[in-house]
Amino acid sequence: MKAAVIGLVLAAATTAAVAGVARSEPQRFGGRQSEGPPIEYQGNTPYDGRFIFVRLRYNSGFSGYGRRGGGPKWAHDYPRGEVHFGKILKEITYMNARTDGSNILALDDPELFNYPIAYMAEPGDWLPTDKEAESFRAYLNKGGFVIFDDFREREGAWINLQEQMRRVLPSARWIEIGDGSQQVWHAFFEIKNPMSLEPHPTYAGWGLHPTYWGIFEDNNPAKRLIAIANVDGDVSEYWEWSDTGFAPVDLNNEAYKYGINYFIYGILH
Repeated sequence: MKAAVIGLVLAAATTAAVAGVARSEPQRFGGRQSEGPPIEYQGNTPYDGRFIFVRLRYNSGFSGYGRRGGGPKWAHDYPRGEVHFGKILKEITYMNARTDGSNILALDDPELFNYPIAYMAEPGDWLPTDKEAESFRAYLNKGGFVIFDDFREREGAWINLQEQMRRVLPSARWIEIGDGSQQVWHAFFEIKNPMSLEPHPTYAGWGLHPTYWGIFEDNNPAKRLIAIANVDGDVSEYWEWSDTGFAPVDLNNEAYKYGINYFIYGILH
């Protein structure tokens, strides 16, 4: 499919997916929801065979308030990011994705093992307990895949993520994967140059540009990708605001492609 046609498909899917939803009572985490049209969502649902977006909840020992003054940092872009993404995923793939939110799970919750992919926002404040690190290690070694998103290197977040993942996977090493040669960039859409995605306007104002890093099984890029980190990037920010006109449609579409590739890769590997 030509790139222009893909863009039109994603633009049409975005319009159809995020339009006409009803207002529901918001689930708050000590703060306000981001602005945007009313959105319908709900909390955790029992495992029923559908694909469900799993957001990781963690304790940090810090104040836990997001940059916009709302809720703990692990909840940034919740719930609009995953609601919009679930609708796009269901619209353009054959995956039977849940479209009304995510399941929010702790790293040591046994329910996590029912889901092959997990997402963590703002890991700069992530400080797992020994029990959580041990359980998360078992999850990843059993075949789980984790996406780390929405954090800035200059604030020490990248250093913290590396430190905490050394506790989870002591022998693992991060490898930069921005050259487009890895399978994750070709899992559904062809993303030949991952570095071409412009930073979201909220990040561009700080002069940041994302880089992409991965942890592979046995530190071998030819083997399974276990974790991916969008350093100085925030693809979920695009998803969250994709029904507001805050960012250009073309950039929103590109960010959806990245997310879809991540999730398709995680399902297939």
